[in-house]
Amino acid sequence: MITRRSFLACMSALPAWQQLYTQVPSLPLSAFAQKLQPQRRILELPGYFVWCNAPIVAPDGKIHVFFSRWKDTYGMGGWIHKSEIAHAIAEHPTGPYEVTETVLAPRGTGHWDATTCHNPHIQYVDGQYCLFYMGNANGKTDTKRIGLATAPGLNGPWTRYEQPLLEAGKAGTWDDHCTTNPSFIKKGKNDYWLYYKSWNTADYTQAKGSIRGNRKYGLATASSLLGPYERYEGNPILDFSGMGQNQQLEDAFIYRSGRKFHLIARDMGYFNHEVGLWMDSTNGKKWDAPQVAYLPASNYIQEPPPPAHLKRYGRFERPQLLLEHGKPTYLFAAMQGGKYATSSGFVFKIEA
Repeated sequence: MITRRSFLACMSALPAWQQLYTQVPSLPLSAFAQKLQPQRRILELPGYFVWCNAPIVAPDGKIHVFFSRWKDTYGMGGWIHKSEIAHAIAEHPTGPYEVTETVLAPRGTGHWDATTCHNPHIQYVDGQYCLFYMGNANGKTDTKRIGLATAPGLNGPWTRYEQPLLEAGKAGTWDDHCTTNPSFIKKGKNDYWLYYKSWNTADYTQAKGSIRGNRKYGLATASSLLGPYERYEGNPILDFSGMGQNQQLEDAFIYRSGRKFHLIARDMGYFNHEVGLWMDSTNGKKWDAPQVAYLPASNYIQEPPPPAHLKRYGRFERPQLLLEHGKPTYLFAAMQGGKYATSSGFVFKIEA
């Protein structure tokens, strides 16, 4: 059993982050990766798994994080059928955070987000706060859909909509299984871009092993925030399946800086399953070859051995960036472990 004392003792023995990069010399590190300074875990909550930490700066300078959580009695797999989205506030990105409320909870039978609310992604768009998220209706992957809640302020009240923003594709298409992992950009006046992850149902049901199907990314655009969103004819815009060995990616966060688009995501086999991917684009549709966005957790911190029930220990997932004046200042991620042997957020500072 991991105790608070043993956890803190391991954390206190961290080597310098600059030295740790030399442990993986063969990986092509992005300029972004070389700016990361590991800080600490956040939102370690007794009785809960915590995932999907999406930050934003309020007008008063406080940091608001919208995150997924579910009771630890459901295990790591509880995200698919028992997750809710909660809200926490801090004076600084590294905390400490005060959890204020549950913002979005599953709405029950008859709703598209009946059984889970997950994957929060927060933006300020058109004078209101927009909380993009994934919900499902049956506790399974085939009803995962991207939806939206809006509010005049970060403390609500939140308006939820009766229909998702984007349904799955037509039967037999690459994205006929679901829509999930939202990332959003308002590209210009009356030009709204929604990025999403999906895969093919037949690939999913016929695949063997722990990783089923092949995750790809698509783009859908609209002339208004609430849609309708139309799929880009060149989809999927990110597809590693032709490289063999079921290479894929997920958890993409995409933002625009000047005339360039940038993407950070979790690798699922391009390099390995322990690192993040960084990609650039001039048009948001065709992307440069991936570089490494961040390394395995062991390259930054030392922690106790993994408990037997945590099978994804030692890696960062669901990367989300804190953007200030359009520039990333902190990286928020999710990782298993922590003092309650569940999962929590983790924060990196990004050097200027």
